[in-house]
Amino acid sequence: SGNDNSEALPESIPSAPGTLPHFMEEPDDAYIIKSNPIVLRCKAMPAMQIFFKCNGEWVHQNEHVSEESMDETTGLKVREVFINVTRQQVEDFHGPEDYWCQCVAWSHLGTSKSRKASVRIAYLRKNFEQDPQGKEVPIEGMIVLHCRPPEGVPAAEVEWLKNEEPIDSNLDENIDTRADHNLIIRQARLSDSGNYTCMAANIVAKRRSMSATVVVYVNGGWSSWTEWSNCNARCGRGWQKRSRTCTNPAPLNGGAFCEGMSVQKITCTSLCPVDGSWEVWSEWSVCSPECEHLRVRECIAPPPRNGGKYCEGVSQESENCTEGLCIQDKKPLHEIKSQNIETASDIALYSGLGAAVIAVAVLVVGVTLYRRSQSEYGVDVIDSSALTGGFQTFNFKTVRQGNSLLLNSSMQPDLTVSRTYSGPICLQDPMDKELMTESSLFNPLSDIKVKVQSSFMVSLGVTERGEYHGKAHSGTFPHGNNRAFGTIQARNKATYIQNLSSLSTTSELKTTAIFGHLGGRLVVPNTGVSLLIPHGAIPEESSWEIYLAITQKESSLQPEGTDVLLGPEVTCGPSEVTLSTPFALTIPHCAQVNSEHWNIHLKKRTQQGKWEEVMSVEEETTSCYCLLDPYACHILLNSFGTYALIGEPISDCAVRQLKVAVFGCLSCNSLDYNLRVYCMDNTPCAFQEVVSDERLQGGQLLEEPRLLHFKGNTFSLQISVLDIPPFLWRIKPFTACQEVPFSRVWCSSPKPLHCAFSLERYSPATTQLACKVCVRQVKGHEQVLQIQTSILENERETITFFAHDDSNFPAQMGPKAFKIPYSIRQRICATFDTPNAKGKDWQMLAQKNSINRNLSYFATQSSPSAVILDLWEARHQHDGDLDSLACALEEIGRTHSKISDITETEVEEPDFNYSRQNGL
Repeated sequence: SGNDNSEALPESIPSAPGTLPHFMEEPDDAYIIKSNPIVLRCKAMPAMQIFFKCNGEWVHQNEHVSEESMDETTGLKVREVFINVTRQQVEDFHGPEDYWCQCVAWSHLGTSKSRKASVRIAYLRKNFEQDPQGKEVPIEGMIVLHCRPPEGVPAAEVEWLKNEEPIDSNLDENIDTRADHNLIIRQARLSDSGNYTCMAANIVAKRRSMSATVVVYVNGGWSSWTEWSNCNARCGRGWQKRSRTCTNPAPLNGGAFCEGMSVQKITCTSLCPVDGSWEVWSEWSVCSPECEHLRVRECIAPPPRNGGKYCEGVSQESENCTEGLCIQDKKPLHEIKSQNIETASDIALYSGLGAAVIAVAVLVVGVTLYRRSQSEYGVDVIDSSALTGGFQTFNFKTVRQGNSLLLNSSMQPDLTVSRTYSGPICLQDPMDKELMTESSLFNPLSDIKVKVQSSFMVSLGVTERGEYHGKAHSGTFPHGNNRAFGTIQARNKATYIQNLSSLSTTSELKTTAIFGHLGGRLVVPNTGVSLLIPHGAIPEESSWEIYLAITQKESSLQPEGTDVLLGPEVTCGPSEVTLSTPFALTIPHCAQVNSEHWNIHLKKRTQQGKWEEVMSVEEETTSCYCLLDPYACHILLNSFGTYALIGEPISDCAVRQLKVAVFGCLSCNSLDYNLRVYCMDNTPCAFQEVVSDERLQGGQLLEEPRLLHFKGNTFSLQISVLDIPPFLWRIKPFTACQEVPFSRVWCSSPKPLHCAFSLERYSPATTQLACKVCVRQVKGHEQVLQIQTSILENERETITFFAHDDSNFPAQMGPKAFKIPYSIRQRICATFDTPNAKGKDWQMLAQKNSINRNLSYFATQSSPSAVILDLWEARHQHDGDLDSLACALEEIGRTHSKISDITETEVEEPDFNYSRQNGL
């Protein structure tokens, strides 16, 4: 309120020297928020008095708060005045302009007036004058979203949100938000699809517009025409065709399919082939000085045309024209030939005598050396380790049946049938498998023994031959690649030991089952390989026999250069079967996943037996999808066939994960104990193959297998036996350490590499063995396995290796094969397949399940959410972690309750509820 006009203010001040007042601070425009009064301030120098005038009327002196001070520099008087303006005062004022206030200052020379400060009541209406509207735009088209914020004082500022995240146009040159509150995207990209919201705010409040859903679609485009095919008629009139596909690009997000024909045909006429035919022979030529004449003919009657066959037979013939009476150098021809024959016979005679003398000398030396080694060591092997050390070479001989393994040193070897072979101690398939099985090399033999002196032994089967018949055998082994091993206490320490007696002895890693419309899961037991057939992939009232197999023989896929086969070669079929939705194939791998070090490819074998690349794992494609987990690759495919994973190392830091396992058993000589150290791919099927072979040899897993990170840096692998009890056991000098070249380890996939050591007891009373096995890459990772075991089988504890044993359920059909109940799955799909204004659609479902790349693959599916859930089922076939899925749904905001009990066949509540089936 202001003063009454009757109250006089000083209009004249006694004259005195000085200056007019100078305003150091003038009142600013202000806004009243809700019911809070605002403060106007004014400061002037020199000033005897300062008063406010509002809307032309003086403010009462009592409503002023005044402060006075002295300027230290000029010595002039400084005065500062404050007044409050309330909401009621502003609302009660009704004038042609806004409520305003001005201050007036007096000095000895006169008065000065400040600027007028307006006071307004701040507000922001609730409703937008224009909400943004959803759009569907083609890729690279322009997107313009209009937004007119609610009326307000002061005017609202506008901010845009995409899927609830603020948009910063400074970070993306393709986006402009400066033009009259509108959002402009100059060239639409697939990533620009989403839900957009306009946010308006001033000092009073914030307002949200309705969300606008923007869909960026891609119209299909034809690929280039293929080359015209060959004319289908080899002779005469036929047709040839060419084709193109709607994949350049493929239609996405509801884009139009290509218009026009995908196949073109035209008529063609092929010239009929004409096979060539010989003309008649020419006359014989004149007899030459060499006593021969000849005749010729040409393939011109007619010549071959239009791809016809060339004439068969020779175009020239020659023969003797004197019937043996021709003379050279004044001698009959038969005399010259006899002299040449005699000279050749003399040379052959002398050469044969020389070779015989050398052979006798070598035989004498060999027998002498053999008898000397026989008398000194009592074994039948020549050892060169004293000279070479480290990585040993050895010679071994095969012996006749009935030789009783040469255990009796007085029995002399039968040199007439012995053979000597040489090779490194570290054996690797297929060479060592040929030695261990019934190969053509050892067909006549009943026993095989390889031993270096009396302490270093590589046993290739010093027992009955029957134990080594057949191919590699499957067996039970830990599944999950060192992640889900159960623990059990034995010998007062945590240990993981495989119960070899429980292994399967099937000779083929193959599983077959009949599936129908309900789908199911097919598993090759204990190999990490599985196949998921989704519900509805097979037509109703149909059933197909589907198989899944692992190639056990040498793979036909031979990687080039430093490329590595990262897992098993897997076949699913039959190939002629086509499913209506993608199926999920899971293949284990041994790579340490890192896109900076590995480039991993999926390859498929054609019907002609050649391998062609399907895709790179990091590639964006709509034909298939690869999801690479740390120990397995889950692949969504549309066609059955034979598939394999190839790793291309792109740096020296590429790591191939090897599983190191140590097996042991007594040798035929009861004082010797054999240790076999295996380095194999860290995949379940590779470990299964080793365990199966060891079971045949009577081997026992002595310690929990360890994981070795083997880098592709060309450094070799060293395997050594350490800390052998000195007075109980011994190992020959220079044989406790073996070194394997890098190339043999890196390129050994998928066959395991193994090295063998032999320890000798001083006394039969020694039944316990304690030592260490060290496996290390030079300048790289190292693993030390502590061995502590009884060498007597009746004293050795058999400790089961707990894991996901799926040997009892190689095939599951219908609802029991899936972790998510079908009714719940249907409701999830119905919810997330539908675009939502808040961005809570299948893309969010994929993101919450760690599926962040190649989303265009799912966009081409009839139900993206169903394919995402199929991928979830493939990844969680063992843990069935429904809690994590429920948490993901709750984070998205689509669920209304936590996990509660629910059966597979009924839904108790209308919300998403899950149960832990089978103890999960």
